[in-house]
Amino acid sequence: MFARTVAPGIEIRLFELKDAEPVFAVVERSRDYLREWLPWVDYTASPEDLRRFIVRVREQFAGGRGPQCGIWIQGAFAGSIGCHPIDWPNRNCSIGYWIEERYRGKGIVTRCCQGLLDYLFDDLGLHRVTIHCGTLNTRSRAIPERLGFTLEGITRDGEWVNDHFLDLAGYGMLEQDWRARRDSA
Repeated sequence: MFARTVAPGIEIRLFELKDAEPVFAVVERSRDYLREWLPWVDYTASPEDLRRFIVRVREQFAGGRGPQCGIWIQGAFAGSIGCHPIDWPNRNCSIGYWIEERYRGKGIVTRCCQGLLDYLFDDLGLHRVTIHCGTLNTRSRAIPERLGFTLEGITRDGEWVNDHFLDLAGYGMLEQDWRARRDSA
């Protein structure tokens, strides 16, 4: 199983079936906040929807295609971070994340991204990781910018979310840039 402590009291770990209920409770509490930027929120109507998701992402991890993790703060579920399936021939993937509204602005997702990036570059040997955010989602965009990702472009109407298209800002990080940035810190 994949798990990493990213700061005292903050852990990212691969989703387990037992997580469906607590994850659904947070999604329910955060539905209005999350649905502005995330296309899956309106399709997550029950804990059973999350169980199906967890089965898929555990198969993804077992198949060597990267982890999808919960963010746990003092043992309570607070958000998610993970890989979209790794493209092994090109040694790359994209990552996504979200956190419960009450935890935003505290640097938690940035620390979780650092832990996940260390794993992807150091342990798995990926060459490139990307992050795509709604162009108007300034909080989400601040994370790759803070981590030293390069803004590589804007994809117009790149994602259908809640009855409309969003333009996406695409950020990229190469393994050598991640190592140089980390080693200089």
